[in-house]
Amino acid sequence: MDRSKLLALCLLVIASPSTSIVTAQTRARRQTAFSPDRLARIDRFMQQYVDSGRIGGAVAVVLHDGKVAYQHAAGWSDVESHRPVTVNSLFRIASQTKALTTVAILSLVEEGKIGLDDPVSRYIPQFAHTTVASRSDTGRVTKPAARPITVRHLLTHTSGISYGTDSLVAPLYSSADLGPAAGWGWYTADKNEPICTTIERLATLPFVAQPGQKWVYGYNTDILGCVAERASGMPLDELIRTRITRPLKMNDTYFYVPPAAARRLVTVYASDSTNHAYRAPDGPRGQGNYVEGPRKSFAGGAGLISTAPDYARFLQMLLNGGELDGVRILAPHTVALMTHNQVGTLYDSTGARGFGFGFGISPESGLSGAGGETVTTSNHSMIVSPLSAQSRASPVRTQGAPVPTTGSH
Repeated sequence: MDRSKLLALCLLVIASPSTSIVTAQTRARRQTAFSPDRLARIDRFMQQYVDSGRIGGAVAVVLHDGKVAYQHAAGWSDVESHRPVTVNSLFRIASQTKALTTVAILSLVEEGKIGLDDPVSRYIPQFAHTTVASRSDTGRVTKPAARPITVRHLLTHTSGISYGTDSLVAPLYSSADLGPAAGWGWYTADKNEPICTTIERLATLPFVAQPGQKWVYGYNTDILGCVAERASGMPLDELIRTRITRPLKMNDTYFYVPPAAARRLVTVYASDSTNHAYRAPDGPRGQGNYVEGPRKSFAGGAGLISTAPDYARFLQMLLNGGELDGVRILAPHTVALMTHNQVGTLYDSTGARGFGFGFGISPESGLSGAGGETVTTSNHSMIVSPLSAQSRASPVRTQGAPVPTTGSH
């Protein structure tokens, strides 16, 4: 890859009801080799979604050679109060958190504090005797797991652990204050307990597939967050701050919003069946607990808050092979492990053929995030990151990235 042509694009979107008044701010457009017409397509794409009522606002950032080449904000941070979104607005990045937790885990692997094939029970003893649920003529049956769940299983989402959405296990997850029936239980900002306490409770529940047998999207990265805490001896927020956000100067990335920055947190909206948006309830699904919550649970799978410029720096570090501005976060060979298929044919999702450590892999377009939410790199030297503040799949995400992100510049 020609490093002189590296490009990182970070696009954050929030869904909202239809608005009749829309503001747009362009914070910086530097002279680059990019076609202004192509960059203008990003503006139009964002504005179309705002005008149609499918999102409330969006922020796009383009990096070229590690420098900001373009950034633009359109729409509202909060539709009801007509508060404009800005380039420095704070977004609930949900499953984008998984990428940072994965990097934190792999940094501990590099130091020998964690082994990829270590059983998870080495760090969380409750995982020593896990069970797997299956359907029978009489209902649900459980049996012991055929093999221990390992750190590698968690990194590749092949542990068999779901989010408790399957009707087979949903009632059990709900009774343990987990899963969708428990108030969107993959968001833990409302919990007055450390994440490891939640994960220890999860370990007692039956899972939906045998370890190593199937790719299942679920609490894997939240479990890794607990593993990271146990292996490092520090809370996950401190670990990520020490090893990733502070060295990369990501000064607006955290699990809970500082009081002075609370007004910059965008309102969370959810999409209805017609891809129009409504204001999400407050609390763990919305945003209240991220400002006024207990601040005890650091969810490695869905808990972080960030800005477009911050997350673009993180993506640039990965594109650089683990280094940015002379600061090395991971070794190049570790980043290579993240971006090469680790699961054979177990993962076959739209736009990706294979799964690495924390990322889906596509021969045509490179790298995509777990659940379609994290990062995409293309053969045109480009990173695309759709960061959604919606509590369900973003209409932008489900319909694909903006046209300019798929062509050469």
